[in-house]
Amino acid sequence: MIIRDATAADAAQMTDLLNEIIAMGGPTAYQTPFDTDRMLHHCIARSGLVSSQVAELDGAVLGFQYLAWADDPDDPMPEGWAIIASFVASSAAGKGVGQHLFAATKAVAIKAGVKTIDATIRADNVPGLRYYSGLGFVDYDRLVAIPLRDGTVVDRVRKRYDL
Repeated sequence: MIIRDATAADAAQMTDLLNEIIAMGGPTAYQTPFDTDRMLHHCIARSGLVSSQVAELDGAVLGFQYLAWADDPDDPMPEGWAIIASFVASSAAGKGVGQHLFAATKAVAIKAGVKTIDATIRADNVPGLRYYSGLGFVDYDRLVAIPLRDGTVVDRVRKRYDL
């Protein structure tokens, strides 16, 4: 497995991977399928991007992770904070892909001067909560009763990792 910076050439495979998770009804915060243009602008070349990493094996993207400066005016965070999102193909779950991605992301974050990484995870995403806790993220807040597009209400657990 190779961990490397994501490029525009990865957008199609990253889109397929995320759309598979969305289609399975997985507990990702994303509910609307991506197209390659949205993937490129949101996860590979977005404004404020700190890092975008892919895990690749034999030319296939097994997972990806991006880190961006926290700049949402509707959800202000302290200076030096960045937000993280991680996605792993169901066929690669439990094989260490996420740990390898985070090692690369963390190295870039330190060089970029990130002080704290925020992971906001749906409370029903048990594997995601376990993943971030296993990396050393700790709970610091909970957003209660956030409605999904279909009206389902789900809490969000906010975890932080201080660098």
